[in-house]
Amino acid sequence: MKTHQKKQQNYRIQVDMEQSLQPERSDAFSFDAINASITGRTPTARYLSDIQTIFADQMACHTLLAQNPLLYCVTQIEDHNDEGDLHYGLAVLMPGKVGREYFMTKGHIHAWRPAAEVYIGLRGRGMMLLEDERTGECRAVPLAANSTVYVPGYTAHRTINVGDEPLVYWGVLSSAAGHDYGAVAERNFRLVVVEQDGQPVVMERTDFLAELVEAAA
Repeated sequence: MKTHQKKQQNYRIQVDMEQSLQPERSDAFSFDAINASITGRTPTARYLSDIQTIFADQMACHTLLAQNPLLYCVTQIEDHNDEGDLHYGLAVLMPGKVGREYFMTKGHIHAWRPAAEVYIGLRGRGMMLLEDERTGECRAVPLAANSTVYVPGYTAHRTINVGDEPLVYWGVLSSAAGHDYGAVAERNFRLVVVEQDGQPVVMERTDFLAELVEAAA
């Protein structure tokens, strides 16, 4: 009898554990940090043709459009939208370049401008551009495996893969933050990250555009 009761108890514990792993309220998910996938969720893919206007070297972009490579995928979890809730997303940004510019995301600023965000690097080597909307100050900071980047409010941000493997990372933000892509599309970022002598170099966009014009002359 005692053996039977013990087996029943162990079974109930196992069932309870299995049930606790089921995302009945979308509170728990399994994810793959290598491939940047979340079980049961479909990622949104962005190809070069989707964001071609963000690259400074439009001639190189036009050439590469014949291949239209995949640049990045993002899987968003936006199930909770009450006051104080969080949204989060798992992204993978592919390695590669358009001309000398490294593959990058479209970039955005939050619709609710005071909202901050935290990025958590899981794999690869990248950088983030952070541009303060109020002051115009723009800076580049590293984002790599086992590192974090804090994005303050009122700050447009863009992720760039400067390595030779996929860059995988989490983004965690307020459910009230929202995404304003239009503001970034109008003015883009002041800085660009380009390859020079095999290394990533941060340049003013205007200086890089001048180099392109001189090279084409």
